[in-house]
Amino acid sequence: MIVGVPKEIKVREFRVGMVPAGVHALTGSGHKVLVETGAGAGSGISDADYARVGAEIVASADEVWKRAEMVVKVKEPIPAEYGRLQEGQLVYTYFHLAGVDPELTRTLLRKKVAAIAYETLQLDDGSLPLLRPMSEVAGKMAIQVGAASLEKERGGKGVLLGGVPGVRHGRVAILGGGVVGTCAAKIAVGMGADVTVLDINQSQLAYLDDVFLGRITPLASDTETIATAVRAADLVVGGVLIPGGKAPKLVPEALIREMSPGSVVVDVAVDQGGCIETCRPTTHDNPTYMVHGVVHYCVANMPGAVPITSTFALTNVTWPYAKRIADLGLAEAVHQARALARAVNTYGGHVTYEAVARDLGHPYVPLEEALR
Repeated sequence: MIVGVPKEIKVREFRVGMVPAGVHALTGSGHKVLVETGAGAGSGISDADYARVGAEIVASADEVWKRAEMVVKVKEPIPAEYGRLQEGQLVYTYFHLAGVDPELTRTLLRKKVAAIAYETLQLDDGSLPLLRPMSEVAGKMAIQVGAASLEKERGGKGVLLGGVPGVRHGRVAILGGGVVGTCAAKIAVGMGADVTVLDINQSQLAYLDDVFLGRITPLASDTETIATAVRAADLVVGGVLIPGGKAPKLVPEALIREMSPGSVVVDVAVDQGGCIETCRPTTHDNPTYMVHGVVHYCVANMPGAVPITSTFALTNVTWPYAKRIADLGLAEAVHQARALARAVNTYGGHVTYEAVARDLGHPYVPLEEALR
């Protein structure tokens, strides 16, 4: 199979879809890998690093997309790339179709692209192994950027999360106790903040209570408890997830109005539409905006700011599946691995992931039927 690795062109996206180890595994199995020149530079990987393991360095993104049977990326194609998608091509990347421009899905369907989404590759135990590393990064970053946004010069109220003797610590409310929430709690606790984690999963709350040795307040999530926690918080982190689907709106605009001026919200769920009603996607160039006196940080590719960490963490788990697809072809690969079958969001002009179909208003066609 011919596998293409283009340079990411989303604003300040410095990650790359494959590292030399993945290229080496593919070329060692007889596959051809095309890497756009400079694709890995933002992650500290040179063209020479790729060439040394057998990649062909290609001068333009257009050529990579035109020649590749499977394109491996990090972020979903943006409008400038829609015209590069080839009929029947396989594209393996994060898509977040329920939360991005609906025109992307229409383009994928029109061109009969097989959209293989990292975020919906799900093991039988319910875990999301290709989403986990970036959730870990984003969860940890959420506290870093939230703490910085609380500084007065950035529009915040001027609270130090760790406080000092004689002054209260900053209050952090984390919505969701999964991977994002757990990692956010680690950093917030480490900074000395007063941390509350809200979740509907009682077992997860009990686990967090154990591992944090009582240093957080785990609360069962409901409308009233969320409202109380959000009103009191200096920093709110949104980290809820419905695999493949739009995030539920847990914080309505009316509640944002009740937060004290200069408070901060960081919505890590922005890729899936956000769990805070006043959320809209921002970029690393202009990461924040104000609504009702509250600072909103809603960057849709947070891990792109730390690409050396993020690229290697991501590709450690993505390239083995890319190799499986290249070795077996998509039909046989999904037949052998149910987790990979769950990653296919569109195929042959059909939406093959139920949550995406429901949220975007497209007919749902099970993958087995689409493959036939």
